[in-house]
Amino acid sequence: MKLSTILTFTAIGASALTAMTAAQAADLEGLKSQGFARIAIANEPPWTQVTSDGKVSGAGPDVALAVLKKLGVGDIVASISEYGAMIPGLQAQRFDMVAAGLFIKPERCEAVAFSQPDLCDAESFMVKEGNPMGLKSFADIASSGAKVGVVGGGTEEKLAIEAGVSRANVIVVPDPQSGSKMLQDGRIDVYALPVLSISDLLKKAGEGSGLEMFAPFEGTPIFCAGVAFRKEDSALRDAYDVVLVEMKASGEFAAIVEPYGYSADAAIQQTRENLCGGPN
Repeated sequence: MKLSTILTFTAIGASALTAMTAAQAADLEGLKSQGFARIAIANEPPWTQVTSDGKVSGAGPDVALAVLKKLGVGDIVASISEYGAMIPGLQAQRFDMVAAGLFIKPERCEAVAFSQPDLCDAESFMVKEGNPMGLKSFADIASSGAKVGVVGGGTEEKLAIEAGVSRANVIVVPDPQSGSKMLQDGRIDVYALPVLSISDLLKKAGEGSGLEMFAPFEGTPIFCAGVAFRKEDSALRDAYDVVLVEMKASGEFAAIVEPYGYSADAAIQQTRENLCGGPN
């Protein structure tokens, strides 16, 4: 499934978006009447992707649109956001949900209501061929003084800081594609992203890029993402979950995510409660 939805301010006027009230945003009937839901995405294939002509695709938006259509909401309008700005933007009602591969973590569960898991992946490093610095963990990066590239506000930034990497050596890259070039140019020594994201970047870089992946690196588990909703929109989240669970059982979910390289079984076997460490 490929989406044809165009980004927010080219799809509809900004005034139409700001006119959408909190009551409409929290109410499924309001979204159905509006005809679309506003979602936050990144631009990190295969999780989410924005093509040169502004069209949105990727596993996260594809799943979200399939669920929403079954709920009677015919379309999505997507806004690109840094990961660190997604939850604040959701809480500020700039969009109705986050469908960007936002990993379900206990601290995030305090701030938002997650759907059941949809996309699972492990963490990895992109390094120069041969991994010349022998980097196999964030602890290695910290002890070596290497510079690590991360997406702003993402899980990798947090993991690096927690492992003791100096803030000066944690380099926020403007977008995933820029990290590959920065690594090639020697401006960073390693680039941290999920396995599927780096696999996509290496495929685009092609043979002879001088880059390779090290995965899974030490000390990190498999993570699973879900769609994030505002806490006060838990009824909308619950309705979304009913359809998502049905799609997992029917095989429709696997048909969407597996062509992108994700394991449907991994998402089916995990639960929101387990990832949140309790009810959400």
